[in-house]
Amino acid sequence: MRVQTSMVSFSVDGKRIEVRENTLLIEALLSQGISIPHFCYHPALGKDGNCRMCMVEIEGQKRPQIACDTLVKEGMVVRTKGEKIDRVKRSILEMELINHPIDCPICDQAGECSLQNYYMDVGLYESRLSTPKVRGKKHVDLGSNVVLDQERCVLCTRCVRFTEKITKTHELGILSRGDTSVIDTFPGEKLSNPYAMNVVDLCPVGALTSKDFRFAKRVWFLQSEKAICNACARGCSIFVDHHKEKYRSEKIYRYRPRFNDAINGYFICDAGRLSYARENALFDAQAMIRGKVSEYDYAEGKWLRLLKRYLGKTLFVLSSSLCLEELVRLQKLAKLYDIKLSAYEPDRFDECFGDTFLKCSDRSANARALPLLGIDDTKEGFQNALQDAELIVLIGRHDVALTFDAPCRKSVVVLDAGGMTCEAVELMLPVASHTQKEGTYVNVDGYVQYSACMIANDKGRKTLLELLGTVLGDGITRAQEVWEEEIVCLEPFKDLSFALLPSTPRIAL
Repeated sequence: MRVQTSMVSFSVDGKRIEVRENTLLIEALLSQGISIPHFCYHPALGKDGNCRMCMVEIEGQKRPQIACDTLVKEGMVVRTKGEKIDRVKRSILEMELINHPIDCPICDQAGECSLQNYYMDVGLYESRLSTPKVRGKKHVDLGSNVVLDQERCVLCTRCVRFTEKITKTHELGILSRGDTSVIDTFPGEKLSNPYAMNVVDLCPVGALTSKDFRFAKRVWFLQSEKAICNACARGCSIFVDHHKEKYRSEKIYRYRPRFNDAINGYFICDAGRLSYARENALFDAQAMIRGKVSEYDYAEGKWLRLLKRYLGKTLFVLSSSLCLEELVRLQKLAKLYDIKLSAYEPDRFDECFGDTFLKCSDRSANARALPLLGIDDTKEGFQNALQDAELIVLIGRHDVALTFDAPCRKSVVVLDAGGMTCEAVELMLPVASHTQKEGTYVNVDGYVQYSACMIANDKGRKTLLELLGTVLGDGITRAQEVWEEEIVCLEPFKDLSFALLPSTPRIAL
């Protein structure tokens, strides 16, 4: 029996809004795109009611009410603007700033600071404080790459509630009383959980900063791309923040969590967050032939010649982190050139890494797609294929040691984002890394997601889809083209639409 949810209608600043009954007023306002100042409220942490910034005027009430602790009622008349309510907000903001240092020019949060934004909206612009500010500790190393500036803290307690409700590790708390109250770790403890850096994202001011990103780049210089984290099979949605300085190569400065209700909510693990450093290390890889640097175009031509020379005697050893489009195109090439495929990876699982929240023991980004496409990933299948192959092409991986078990010497080619100088490798052809290519991935729970991140590279390297488009001769190099020409014809994906994936990444198989 389906239970119908009753709706209520109310007015906000003269605009009629209809929401579900028993909805918090602040949630109703934010869902309608109505700006309402708030520090302590967060969708994943719930209400706390301590900052008092979300004050609104409700007709019939004697005094302003906080929107984060008020349920919507039928016929309610709410005002978020006006001389009276603006005066209340201004007074509360003045209290928040009593002990706050005016160090915006050196604060990492500048440009992303809620306090700055609210002050520009309703601030006093002139300080009436005649007594010295209460000073707190500066540069407090809490652990796990998190640095605290106690003077900037507005005691919203988001970080405290995160360690209580989300990680349940309880490292943080409010110490002391009155205007000497500060956020800190409990005596003898450090912030040490694997999701600790999420408190930096949660902090609405510049009190909690990332030791990794601290003083690295002003945020207004950064460009943000939407991507999927490839640190494990969870496939968390992220923002990739990058910038290209004059006379320098493109550089990624940080990963940030991107809200995805079905996959990761508002958070990502610290291991995934810091994996951007691996991407930066891959950007400078060069083409190599027998350990010596080669021109990229010549190395690409050599790969094509090797495929034709070893026709019917080639084995492709695939990474389970290749995107769906790459796997499908490699299957097509395998049929055309009589190539065997194997996705066997002995080190794919890391039992010490996984947990019950977001981290998966499966460290691949797309292993769930292998059985859907019928690609073998067993050890026996790999060993059998290795026996007869004379050319081994490692694609998306560089674990050349796997080929050492072959009964006789093989010609080895590596198509991977990272470089290597091993002279035993016939050819090393760098391809675009995870953040330099688009593609779709199937996560551990079967959700298909699209990663749109395509950071330009100035090294002339191509994406794997571009290389395959040249070999196959059909000119198909983009993810949408592969979907429309090939993937929609496959049984597991025939009901999916590529056009919906960027906006609706929660389509389950």
